[in-house]
Amino acid sequence: MEEYDFLVVGSGSGLDVANVAADRGESVAVVEKGRLGGTCLNRGCIPSKQLLYRADVVETIERAEEFGISAEITDVAFADIVRTVTEDVRTDAESIRGGLESSSRHDLYDGEARFVGERTVEISGGDDDGARLRADTVLIAAGSRPAIPPIDGIDAVEYLTSREALRLESPPNRLVVVGGGYIAAELSHFFGTFGSEVAVVGRRPNLLPAADEAVAEAFTDRYRDRFEVHTGYEATAVSEADGRLTVEADPYSDEGTVEEDAATVTVTGDELLVAAGRRPNSDTLNLDAAGVETDADGFVETDEYLRTTADGVWALGDIVGEYLLKHAANHEARAVARNAFGEGLEPVDYDAMPFAVFGSPEVAGVGAREADLRAADREYATNTYRYEETARGDAMHAEGFVKAIVDLDAEILGCHILGPDASALIQEVVVAMKAGSGTVGDIRESVHVHPALPEIVQRAFAGQFSRGGDDHHHHHH
Repeated sequence: MEEYDFLVVGSGSGLDVANVAADRGESVAVVEKGRLGGTCLNRGCIPSKQLLYRADVVETIERAEEFGISAEITDVAFADIVRTVTEDVRTDAESIRGGLESSSRHDLYDGEARFVGERTVEISGGDDDGARLRADTVLIAAGSRPAIPPIDGIDAVEYLTSREALRLESPPNRLVVVGGGYIAAELSHFFGTFGSEVAVVGRRPNLLPAADEAVAEAFTDRYRDRFEVHTGYEATAVSEADGRLTVEADPYSDEGTVEEDAATVTVTGDELLVAAGRRPNSDTLNLDAAGVETDADGFVETDEYLRTTADGVWALGDIVGEYLLKHAANHEARAVARNAFGEGLEPVDYDAMPFAVFGSPEVAGVGAREADLRAADREYATNTYRYEETARGDAMHAEGFVKAIVDLDAEILGCHILGPDASALIQEVVVAMKAGSGTVGDIRESVHVHPALPEIVQRAFAGQFSRGGDDHHHHHH
């Protein structure tokens, strides 16, 4: 049995905490069953954004004609692009490994951790099979994996998840995507831009159901123009014959009430991508032995300080399931480091946690959605300002909008953006909500560069707000 001061399961954002422990002179063990760096680096944000940026370049060239510029794409070295990105990611993961292996204070264990008692794990598989480790403080940061819904026949066919899709060396002729969230949206954009015909099957009435309704609706409309989109359908069966996959989907409703005569939809393609959310890796850890409790969906239960139900055991990131976003996990890592090694306890502050979707159009949001406020009977007002109504947006031929939501004291409740650079435009709203007074004045009274895109945000927050419920403005597309 090896004894440590600090042990972390997973090498994504959990490493940030391990490094703080090591800097304090503690002995540290890191257990990782795959490449170092976690989902974000190896099969998530980093490779996908590298690839998606290239899709944006293609899209820009394809639109050149609109601006009186004649350009054509003569060739796309798709396989080379994918290999370059894969290689970049591998190099980064190897450099993290090199850093840990050369550190006298970190011991890296290769394999899967399973708890065998309080703060004690056994490693199985990998180079360190059979090793047992115990630590005074344990951090569970083992992440999540793609969820595979119970579709009849799914085990008998070959399908892709985001992990495999990011490694395909040629775009499918026809790709069927099951799922309607951000991974489905981003990968549809990527393959669609590089020549795949794409069909999307999503259970909810709109794609991006986690976004504000106005944004989700407009986004779904834009995707309908590009792809075959079936929203409100649940994939129920899949079969394969002669290299063609056939997916059957039935009308879906949360309440379980579907009109009797609603028809089944059949979609075929040569590749199937399952992008129907993610599930926590908690089922691999034998958490019962550690006294760590999970919720009904398998996410690790924590208090507001990120302590689990077991003494001396903390958790963060996807496996906690608060926000399955890398910047949220990094934020949580700072909180765990502060709480585990600091004097007092401070709750994690999830206020103003933004998200972005790098589809086309781009989407970003922060704070409350209009539907949440309606459901909570909160008083609020909204204002929508369109890209086309600003000098820069007009120059770009950009379509999209910024929707500002405030309360009746001019406090910023939320902001939702659809259009170019949404992921960058959201940032000033986050800063106003976090670092400023959190009111409209922060944005309205700051001088904005003219003519630049942030003017859209300024005008959305400086415009005529109308009370929630009777606001018709956001319905025009």
